[in-house]
Amino acid sequence: MTQLDPRPPAQPAPPRSQARARSGGWFRAVWRWHFFASIVVVPVLLVLATTGLIYLFRFQLEPLLHPDLFHANQPAGMDFTQPYSAQLDAAERAYPDATLLALAEPRTEERATVITAEMPDGSPREIFVNPWGADVLGSLNPDTTLSGYAVRLHADLMSGVWGDRLMELGACWALVTALLGYYLFWRGRRARSRKPKTLRSWHARIGAVAGVGLVTLLVSGLPWTGFWGAQVQELATNQGTSMWSLDHGAESNPASTLDESLPHSHAVPWGSGKTEVPQSDDEGHEGAVANVDTAIEVAAGEGLRHPMTVALPDGDDGVFSAIGYAFDAPSDEQTVHVDRFGGEVVSTYGYDDYPLLAKVVAQGIGLHEGRSLGLVTFWASALMCGVIIASCVTGPLMWWRRRRGAGLDAPRGRMPVAGSPWLLAGLVVLGVLLPFFGVTLLAVLVFDQLVVRRLPVMTRWLGAQ
Repeated sequence: MTQLDPRPPAQPAPPRSQARARSGGWFRAVWRWHFFASIVVVPVLLVLATTGLIYLFRFQLEPLLHPDLFHANQPAGMDFTQPYSAQLDAAERAYPDATLLALAEPRTEERATVITAEMPDGSPREIFVNPWGADVLGSLNPDTTLSGYAVRLHADLMSGVWGDRLMELGACWALVTALLGYYLFWRGRRARSRKPKTLRSWHARIGAVAGVGLVTLLVSGLPWTGFWGAQVQELATNQGTSMWSLDHGAESNPASTLDESLPHSHAVPWGSGKTEVPQSDDEGHEGAVANVDTAIEVAAGEGLRHPMTVALPDGDDGVFSAIGYAFDAPSDEQTVHVDRFGGEVVSTYGYDDYPLLAKVVAQGIGLHEGRSLGLVTFWASALMCGVIIASCVTGPLMWWRRRRGAGLDAPRGRMPVAGSPWLLAGLVVLGVLLPFFGVTLLAVLVFDQLVVRRLPVMTRWLGAQ
């Protein structure tokens, strides 16, 4: 008599892809890419967040570091300040070889007037003048201050085009890393709820907060990049719009832009920097009549806010370009060009004249710099810089604690790109929108196929997939 086997018949083994999915294959694959992306992203984000934090507090830090230049003492019994034209004359006498470019009104009654100049060797110089007595307090090179170094490192690592490309590469991968991090945060929520607070759980929670600010800061900062920003601007121009303001009809000959009139100033609104500067009309005039004080008075009559920055005329046919204070409100950005002979308004251009895309970018930059909504965005940006730095620190610490043996000991897993059309489509879209991500992703995949998988030592060091 045949005895029946009480055990159920063996089921065929699930396909390899299904087995991997059931065992957390997706989670480990995303974790692996999040890990490798962070090798590029962490150094870039540390630089961006640290320098961004310094730049955010520049108005508090620089007066502390240079109190003899920024602070202006009011003499006893004096209740009036000297004309700005007299302050320009004082700066010119103190630095006869310098070319004076612009004058910025004091931010408060206790602050000095700042005159931007260019030295014979092409280096920038900020000259500080006491507005009460028109006496020169001194000068410094703005590029060599703490905030000056922070701005230059933030832009391109002080390395020109190559530095700009590296920062843009890190920014593109940082966006993808943030998306991967949110997937890991969502998938690991149950495990975190059952375990005590660990470094890994703290990294996840910090990253969840940092990701919101990170995506906002990166997206709003992309228009500044040398490649992505230039390509989007070209595309926008072909569609009849622009990321910055268009020519308002007042052409100069040769063409000169507002950025070129103030080459070392951060007072020029980003959206207006490419507008062309008009010329003064000397017909019927034997010499200049208006001065910088006239320009400020005329601009105030046009509704510009104090403290203004005024670009001085460049050449005999130049104009005074008065830029209104709009630090806390990009929608207040406005520039008035004043004729140096008759003192009348040659042209005016501002936020209301921007194309729609330029308005969006201007508002995004205001958020990026923590100034659009006053102290709200200021402290929000400061908080975001802090949590981004914390995320960049806790990530490597977490890896160091879990690392076993030699090599990177990376998480193991492979993205099922071939079996997931949605994943493939998502990567293609990201690669098109962020070309630096797309190109480097292809390079990494080719390197993995041709080098890593064929060299056992590389496989062991990087971690087998």
